[in-house]
Amino acid sequence: MTSDYLESARKQFEYYKLLGEKTFSQVSDEQLFWQYNEASNSIATIVKHLWGNMLSRWTDFLTTDGEKEWRDREAEFDNDIATREELLTKWNQGWDCLLNAIGSLTNEDLEKEIYIRNMGHTVTEAINRQLAHYPYHIGQIVFIGKMVCDDNWTSLSIPRGNSSTYNAGKFAKPRHKEHFTNEFLNTRSE
Repeated sequence: MTSDYLESARKQFEYYKLLGEKTFSQVSDEQLFWQYNEASNSIATIVKHLWGNMLSRWTDFLTTDGEKEWRDREAEFDNDIATREELLTKWNQGWDCLLNAIGSLTNEDLEKEIYIRNMGHTVTEAINRQLAHYPYHIGQIVFIGKMVCDDNWTSLSIPRGNSSTYNAGKFAKPRHKEHFTNEFLNTRSE
């Protein structure tokens, strides 16, 4: 395992956090709570689930089971967040917990064994598990955003019809090593 793994994982988590936030900025308050049908989740419900999962998985990450006794997973799917502010508070609490935990890890921690629902994982496996889980739900958030915004949606990736222009810009530069998220994460702070 190279020393770049933790930095790469952190950047990928931050990238998916950014995609969620770019979706929130495009939808109205009402659209945050829209459900396709009774069996579907709203953006707010997905945020509530991510929040509960992140707090459970990343609190005392190296020393306690990732499925905390205090977690009420079933309640995470109740569509009861009332405001955009409440949604953003939960969103940021979850991501802060995750990013603080990742930031505290060292390369020596990567092979340590931790538990999720009494099942052993190396720290690397646990990170990879969440790098699959969270983008799955962020994709749902983005898809709902695209549906409710319809023609008013602004693409979060390469817009249709712009692939050739985008690729020409990439291939016009010399080969180099750079994390794929840098161009997105660096523009966020400018």
